[in-house]
Amino acid sequence: MEAALTGYLRRKWREASEIPDLRQEIYTRVYEAATVAIPEMTKPFLFMTARNLLIDRARRAQVVSIETVIDLEDLDVADTVPDPEQNAGGREILRLLQAAINRLPPRCREVTLLRKVHGLPQRDVARRMGISESTVEQQVAKGVRLIADAMVDIVPEPVTGRFGRRPRKVGQP
Repeated sequence: MEAALTGYLRRKWREASEIPDLRQEIYTRVYEAATVAIPEMTKPFLFMTARNLLIDRARRAQVVSIETVIDLEDLDVADTVPDPEQNAGGREILRLLQAAINRLPPRCREVTLLRKVHGLPQRDVARRMGISESTVEQQVAKGVRLIADAMVDIVPEPVTGRFGRRPRKVGQP
């Protein structure tokens, strides 16, 4: 979903150098909202959050070009509403993901959440937890691997690799 969000931001925001900051702010807003309640429709929620952030940024700008106003009219992304089956499936996957995260060893869980959810740099995580950067790297790799292993049987669509191919399982040609 990160690639889709980045593509969306590239299409809707003129300053490419601001896209990483916009994406991080979107993730922060989504995370803060999720601490209150997990959204039922995650993808539309993510893109609606992005849309609202872009509108807020455009409103705060002292000079708004006519192109920005025209672009804001094209920001309707939440038109597609998943059917009840997709909705229930999405909630079930989120529940299973949370359960997989909760089953991680405590240090592994904390490191993985700090790096992958909060987006802290490896150096900051290491300093904050009093461990080496290589330990952070190892713990994140372990956490992601354990979560992926827990989720592999429930992913609704095939996971494709970097070149559009399904990753091979160990022992497969």
